[in-house]
Amino acid sequence: MQWIDYEAPTSIDEAVEAFKRLGSNARALAGGTDLLVQMRAGRRDNKVVVDVKKVPELNAISWDPTKGLTLGAAVPCYKIAEHADVREHYAGLIDVVEMIGGTPIQGRASVGGNLCNAAPSADSIPALIAYAAICHIVGPGGVRHVPVEEFCTAPGKNVLAENEFLVSLHLPPPGPNSGARYIRFIPRNEMDIAVVGAGVSVTLENGNFQSARVALASVAPTPLYVAAAGDAVAGKPVNEETIAAAAEAAKEAASPISDMRAPAEYRKQLCAVLTRRAIEDAVERARG
Repeated sequence: MQWIDYEAPTSIDEAVEAFKRLGSNARALAGGTDLLVQMRAGRRDNKVVVDVKKVPELNAISWDPTKGLTLGAAVPCYKIAEHADVREHYAGLIDVVEMIGGTPIQGRASVGGNLCNAAPSADSIPALIAYAAICHIVGPGGVRHVPVEEFCTAPGKNVLAENEFLVSLHLPPPGPNSGARYIRFIPRNEMDIAVVGAGVSVTLENGNFQSARVALASVAPTPLYVAAAGDAVAGKPVNEETIAAAAEAAKEAASPISDMRAPAEYRKQLCAVLTRRAIEDAVERARG
């Protein structure tokens, strides 16, 4: 591993100044569970690591019943899992933070870092898409907000400009009779990368689906928001036929590759299976 310099700003203004001064030499460190491994392997050659964990806004969780959840980009998974309001209102997010790595990884890894790493197989991103999260981005040019489904642009790439960094994620408050679920298929029970993952949120009304959001992992160059799956159930009865239509829409939207973990056709079939199961579980959660 090459020699690197280290900076640890303690405010957003200090962080903005650091990234502006350092330019392409710098890389934000939220948890480091991806970044340090990549630097050691020579996949990244940044000369400076900017540790953003000391910036209060990046390490904070706040919940308001009318505004929703604001999740700092550097909040580690274990803090999210222990937060009572997150456990009560965002069960689909709890699904994710309790499955990323093992206990030591969860002590460092953050949902914001997982998002910025922009891996197609990232577990947190489909759940964030299901919850319609908004990314709060800061840089020398000011502040901008990006829907999470637009954040990843290619494997390992995202919308952040050279001097920008992710400050937080905002998840709107779930409405009445709503539920969410994230599930994945892996070839073994130990820590592994998802062959396919499915994140779903649903809102029910008078026995029908009022709305739904479906997103998939590991089946496209970026985590995939499947708007057609939500359209397939909106306004329709909660039954097997409706859920099957959403599952088929997810399968059709997927464009997976074949690799050592699974062939493409197997992955496409899993999209339908996992979407169906995730919707069924989300419906049960919506019903209490």
